[in-house]
Amino acid sequence: MRQREKYLNCIELKGDGEIFSSVSIIATIWDSNREYFEKLKETCPKVNIGVARDETRRSGNKIRDKWGCLWIYPHDYLDGQVIEHPLDDWAKLKDYQAPDPEKYTDWENARKNIQEAKSKGYVTSGGVDHGFFFLLITYLRGFENAMIDFALGNENLYKLIEIIEDYWLAVIKKWIDLGVDIIGFGDDLGLQNNLPISPEAWRRFIKPSYKKFFGLCRDNGVHASLHTDGWIVSIMEDLVECGVSVLNPQDMVNGIDNIEKLLKGKVCINLDIDRQHITYSGTPEEIDRHIFNCVKRLGSKKGGLLLQFGAYPGTPVENIGAVIKAFQKYHDYWVKA
Repeated sequence: MRQREKYLNCIELKGDGEIFSSVSIIATIWDSNREYFEKLKETCPKVNIGVARDETRRSGNKIRDKWGCLWIYPHDYLDGQVIEHPLDDWAKLKDYQAPDPEKYTDWENARKNIQEAKSKGYVTSGGVDHGFFFLLITYLRGFENAMIDFALGNENLYKLIEIIEDYWLAVIKKWIDLGVDIIGFGDDLGLQNNLPISPEAWRRFIKPSYKKFFGLCRDNGVHASLHTDGWIVSIMEDLVECGVSVLNPQDMVNGIDNIEKLLKGKVCINLDIDRQHITYSGTPEEIDRHIFNCVKRLGSKKGGLLLQFGAYPGTPVENIGAVIKAFQKYHDYWVKA
């Protein structure tokens, strides 16, 4: 069975229990420990180990994105902060022009890459920007303005949502037309222990658009994969209802009990392994136990579980190695069960 079939079977809970995993290491960490990680790639071949190196995110860079937001990047290769919001005053909305979906990426090159990947039996994917919808509203309006808009139900918010919707629906249709298997979405919906807006406001303003995005994918036989950081327990079932195929929640923020109760068997769980506690200040033994518990509780003989980990500055190198080794160790746990 080729890689594409095995991966899709895992997503669709029709697999053999194999747990696909990936680790993304920030370039500053990789460059200082290259030899160590290269050896791990040899000894842990079942783990997809990559390096996060986006040269636009160099310390001190200021970049205006296609929506007109000005970003500053304080640390190498890490996410930035919007410091100029093009719609900080609703009076600017009447003259605001959304970007052109035709210019989202080099579509002809994307077509060639997808065809090549298909010929080799690989999973093919498209995607949207991280922070593509809820966060984009906060980038355009400013966080405080956006929170007031959601709380008061400002009618201009509906106009802005329509503008953003139209853009992403056009991008999604382009990916579908190119024949991808999966489209990846990214939108951090949660804070540390709650949503930034009420669940009712989320269902009123965000959920209808999510249903359109994910529904368009599913209606055309394409899987929708959503990454979202933060506490999302109160809307997990809503996300499933919206049609997400693969959901990428943070483990300890949301709690393994909640993830097991609300998501297991209903969606493929792409579990984001803790970056705040165990992997940051725990021991390699504690990391192994934690990952084993996640595998045991959330995996199955039919699949439905993926694992991923982002290695950020401050995380001990041996702990990053412990995550990689545990991913390799438990890759076939359910295959052998």
